[in-house]
Amino acid sequence: MATEGRSLSISLGDEKRELPLGLTLLAAAIAAVVLSPLLWVFAGAWDARGSLDLLTSPTTQQVFINSALLVAGVTGASIVIGVPSAYLTVRTNLPFKRAFTVLLAMPLVVPSYIGAFAFVSAFGPRGAFQDLLVPLGIERIPSIYGLHGAVLILTLYTYPYVYINTRAALQSMDTRLVDAARTLQHTQWGAFKRVIVPQIRPAVAAGSLLVALYTLSDFGTPAIMRYNVFTRVIYSNYNDVLGGGRYKAALLSLQLVVVTFVILSVESRVRGSGVRAKNPRARSSLVRLGKWRWPAAGACLAVVATALLVPLGILGMWLVRSGSTVAAESLVFKPVYVSNSVSVAAAAAVVSAVAAVPIAFLAARYDSKLTWLIERGAYVGYAVPGVVMGLALVYFGARYGGSLYRNGLILLPLLVFAYVVRFLPQAVGSSRAAFLQVSPQLSEAARTLGRSPARAFRDVTLPLVAPGVLGGAALVFLTTMKELPATLLLRPPGFDTLVTRVWTAYNAGHFGEAAIPALALLGVSALSMFVILAMEGYDVE
Repeated sequence: MATEGRSLSISLGDEKRELPLGLTLLAAAIAAVVLSPLLWVFAGAWDARGSLDLLTSPTTQQVFINSALLVAGVTGASIVIGVPSAYLTVRTNLPFKRAFTVLLAMPLVVPSYIGAFAFVSAFGPRGAFQDLLVPLGIERIPSIYGLHGAVLILTLYTYPYVYINTRAALQSMDTRLVDAARTLQHTQWGAFKRVIVPQIRPAVAAGSLLVALYTLSDFGTPAIMRYNVFTRVIYSNYNDVLGGGRYKAALLSLQLVVVTFVILSVESRVRGSGVRAKNPRARSSLVRLGKWRWPAAGACLAVVATALLVPLGILGMWLVRSGSTVAAESLVFKPVYVSNSVSVAAAAAVVSAVAAVPIAFLAARYDSKLTWLIERGAYVGYAVPGVVMGLALVYFGARYGGSLYRNGLILLPLLVFAYVVRFLPQAVGSSRAAFLQVSPQLSEAARTLGRSPARAFRDVTLPLVAPGVLGGAALVFLTTMKELPATLLLRPPGFDTLVTRVWTAYNAGHFGEAAIPALALLGVSALSMFVILAMEGYDVE
């Protein structure tokens, strides 16, 4: 792609392309800012004593194995659910497709720790489901705790990352190529493998990466499922102040970052460069499911029902059973909790979407080590546990914020910054997949007609990648709405959000009080997802 102004020359095999200097510096600066909180992690790990013993201890090795098993299980299961769901809602005559398009994305609005609370309350010892089975003579059901329980919960509430990214790619591809493959005597499955898979592979890889990093950094679900992974051990060590646990926590966090780089490297090899469509959004006829039409709808319904009805049922039960005077008085819901949550989530979504565009554009258009490093750097913050990110920013704020920090004036910007650092990869992954679907020749054609690079990007490329950019902003918004550790650590005094009210009420044992903000959180997030899907113009007829 031709560029104006100053540029950097990079070699791409036998081809030499110019990397725009201004855009590269901007993307590199964004990545550097995202990486800045990790300085606390490196400083703490550097000061840790007995580092080699800790790295080689049987406990650390077991934690690594547990984390690897959890990440592999959740990522694989999310692909198995997310890709077929996206294909069914875009390329087939699935019944109630409009409803399933929205409902299959809805589990993303449920915080995984609320899902874990609900499933333990329903299927744990003396849970609601077991109580229903006692009259039938079944006094014990298999335990939900451990690896299998953690995989189940995290899969149910992270597969939408794969679903949404894959769906955006399917919406942007030229599906007439499938008809061309069919005329060459390929079966539906053969056409899917040869034509569709190469085009959606970057989006599937981007969604899978988000699932893997979320699983690696999640604290609540493994803790509730009593399964030791990096995040749970880091949190336990950080609270061990007298035993030097904070240094150990920093060292374990550094190990977590290293594991993250390994995952990023694997993902970059798996996803490939994708296939660019010269005529995005060109449509062919839908695939007729025939006798599989209703079984496919039943499978989608089973996923949605398991992910949504269990937490909704448990929250409803908590609300009904709560009858104490204290809880009843505190059930008066304050709208400010909603406005606080929405305002910080919207701010994080907008900043992340804007910051992701230059990084995603470079990563999609220029295959070089420099752009790879910039993109990978933007992903690291997502794997740092929220508690570690919050503590790092508290450290920097207290040390360098002066009176602004002591008076709480910079806590809200720090909170939004923490959200952006943590969830920027969601916007980058979705935007990059969208850029890969748009051929550079389209903007080059506009350039030959006398338009400047900026105007060609604005008038030609941006409208085509808008669904991917908006999808990434939606993911950031929804994930920010349910982020707990960073919110607890960085929120200004008196700044209560829906998630902080849920956590405080649950820990106090006032389940009815926890149910109100939890249900409000699900309602606001569901409405937000519906609006964003409508804005993206998804063809769900």
